[in-house]
Amino acid sequence: MKMDNSLPEQWQQLLSIDDSLCESAKQVLFGSDYVSQWGQRNPDRAEALLRSGDLQQVYDEHGFQTRLTEMLLDVADEKTLHQQLRHFRQREMVRIIWRDLAGWADLAETVRELSAMADACLKQALAMLHEWQRQDLGSSINDEGEEQHLLVIAMGKLGAGELNLSSDIDLIFAYPEHGETQGGRKTLSNEEYFTRLGRKLIQALDNVTADGFVFRVDMRLRPFGDSGALVASFDSLENYYQTQGRE
Repeated sequence: MKMDNSLPEQWQQLLSIDDSLCESAKQVLFGSDYVSQWGQRNPDRAEALLRSGDLQQVYDEHGFQTRLTEMLLDVADEKTLHQQLRHFRQREMVRIIWRDLAGWADLAETVRELSAMADACLKQALAMLHEWQRQDLGSSINDEGEEQHLLVIAMGKLGAGELNLSSDIDLIFAYPEHGETQGGRKTLSNEEYFTRLGRKLIQALDNVTADGFVFRVDMRLRPFGDSGALVASFDSLENYYQTQGRE
C-alpha cells in the first residue's frame, strides 16, 4: 500500500515495517496526539510494538499479565519497577487506542482491556514490592503464626471493570488480622507494615516521573476517607460498614 505522505515522517518509517497498518494509521494518528507523539518520541519501542503483531490481536485472559511479567523479569529495584510499569502502560495504551480508533474494538473490549491492564499493574507491582519489603522488614504474621498479605479492593470503575482512557483507580487496602512482623531488622505492627507497603504501591502507580505515571490512585473511598487509616484489618472494615456504611 502506498504510504500517506501527510503522516509524520517518523511514523512513515515505522509503518514500512507492516504496510497492512497504513490504512488505519491515518485515522489513528490524526485522531490521537498521544499515539502520534509517543511513536515519534519512542521509535524503538513503537517499532517493537508494530513487529509484535499485538495491535491486531485480542488478548486472552492472561494477555496483560504475561506481557508485563516479561517486562519485569530483570527488575531489581523500585526505580526500575516504576520505569517499566510506565513503559508498559504507554505501550498498551497505544495498542488500546489504536484498536479503538481503527474500529477493531468495540466499547466493551476497550473498557475491559483498560481494566485488565490496571489489574496486571496492581498485582505484579504489589507482588514485587511485598517481596522486597519482606526481605527488608520480615513477614507480617498473625497471632497463629500465619503470614498475612495485603488485599487491594478495587472500587468505582475499576471494580466494575469499566475503566475509560482518563479514569483514575479507586482502591481500598485491607489485611486479614492484627499481629507483628517476624524475621526483619525491627518489629512492626501489621498495620504499620501494610501501611508502608500500601504507600509504596501508590507511589509505583501514581508518582509522576520522567516517564509519566501509570494510574492516578484515589484512596478516598476507604473507611473515613482522607481522615482514616490507609489500611484496615478485615474486622475493622466489617465494623465500619455495619455501623457507618450507607447504601
